[in-house]
Amino acid sequence: MTKRLQQDNSEPPVADLPPVVSPVTLQQLRYDGTSLDRLDMLADEVPVALVYNGVSHAVMMASPADLEDFARGFSLSEGIIESAAEIRDVEAVPHEKGIELIIDLAPESFWRLKERRRTIAGRTGCGLCGLDSLEQVARDLPKVGSDRQIALSAIRRALASLPAAQTYNQQAHALHAAAYCDADGNLLIVREDVGRHNALDKLIGAVGKAGIDPASGFCVITSRCSVEMVQKAVIAGMPILVAVSAPTLMAKRTAEEAGITLLALARDDSALAVTHPHRLSR
Repeated sequence: MTKRLQQDNSEPPVADLPPVVSPVTLQQLRYDGTSLDRLDMLADEVPVALVYNGVSHAVMMASPADLEDFARGFSLSEGIIESAAEIRDVEAVPHEKGIELIIDLAPESFWRLKERRRTIAGRTGCGLCGLDSLEQVARDLPKVGSDRQIALSAIRRALASLPAAQTYNQQAHALHAAAYCDADGNLLIVREDVGRHNALDKLIGAVGKAGIDPASGFCVITSRCSVEMVQKAVIAGMPILVAVSAPTLMAKRTAEEAGITLLALARDDSALAVTHPHRLSR
């Protein structure tokens, strides 16, 4: 049975937040010297400050949608919290220059955050901004223990379904997506963002909020697979990560060590098995 896809409008609408995409009139220049005005849809990117118990911790450029998911997923993947229950409340507060995510963190979690606090001045697509030592790059990751097998036909089904579920990208052609799929390849949750890391963080937060076992299916991302994407998937407990673009060598090394199955260059007719293909059945 096909399960219902959770769309990007899972959060209550906030009237004061800017739209994710907006119409803009641009001039198309032709090489024969002529030009014409055309209406295009452009994706917005907004500074989003994550503020924990009154302390600003990170500023990321992000799409202004699914921000509660973003707060929870970012907090999990960055190791600020160990479970979604440690966040007691999230409020998105728009300002003239951006959006503040006011995050009410449990006292013990906030104490841990203060012990290891670092300030990130994030750019779109930046996953390691703000680290102050090389040792912080190589994170201690848990081993992925699930050996549940997924058929290649399920991965193909998910890849075929994903473009239609990227509602914002269909309009602006500038957003990445991250999707969580069940073992049959049905899309359960899709999140989009101008930043590939943000899209995956939003997905991680949404999976946790929905109470889905992350080991029960697999994740698909519409971007290249860098080491940070592998780290986030491992921390979230996702045993299989499928990327439509190529991996980096460090991503391969990290996936190999953590035990996660990594597929790259995923297309409708093939995918490249980068690490641990034992979870894949034909």
